[in-house]
Amino acid sequence: VRQTARRTAVNKSRMSQYRTYVKKVETAIATGDATAAREAFREAQPVLMSGVNKGIVHKNTVARKISRLSRRINAIG
Repeated sequence: VRQTARRTAVNKSRMSQYRTYVKKVETAIATGDATAAREAFREAQPVLMSGVNKGIVHKNTVARKISRLSRRINAIG
């Protein structure tokens, strides 16, 4: 039980960081600034992939998320 509580706390923290980086990219896309969006995306990719290595998200989920964000950034220009 103690281990579960500890792992839950760690995973919550990692998931929060994951969501924060995704949100940074999405806000940069929403502003329409392609360079800021690309920079935020470049910073977010390692965080998203580390979520796969840590076991908080499935690799296909991250691949899909990265692909969709990339397409939206490229659509900006």
